[in-house]
Amino acid sequence: QVQLVESGGGLVQAGGSLRLSCAASGRTLSIVGMYWFRQAPGKERAFVGAINWSGINTYYADSVKGRFIISRDNVKNTVYLQMNSLRPEDTAVYYCAAHRLRVGVLGPDDMDYWGKGTPVTVYS
Repeated sequence: QVQLVESGGGLVQAGGSLRLSCAASGRTLSIVGMYWFRQAPGKERAFVGAINWSGINTYYADSVKGRFIISRDNVKNTVYLQMNSLRPEDTAVYYCAAHRLRVGVLGPDDMDYWGKGTPVTVYS
């Protein structure tokens, strides 16, 4: 089993930045891909980005490309989501997820493990 705990969410003005963290514990060596998803009120959970174990390969949703950056610190077993130039439409609960075998643009139903989420609110 793998446990994922997100942190770093909060309230931010449009144009600002936030950095989310996802701390992984347990059988982390069994994980190939680490993911971020988000779910806005009244909407389905959607892919935001992903990163492989080495950190070399990253993937982003078109809506965040150029604004968000995924990185990881394997010593700390932590994945980060640096969110810049935030917009009100980025308001959502952000979830960390993990896939044991794949990294890429995948859907929420494909994930093996989930965190409980951290809320982000962007106001104009």
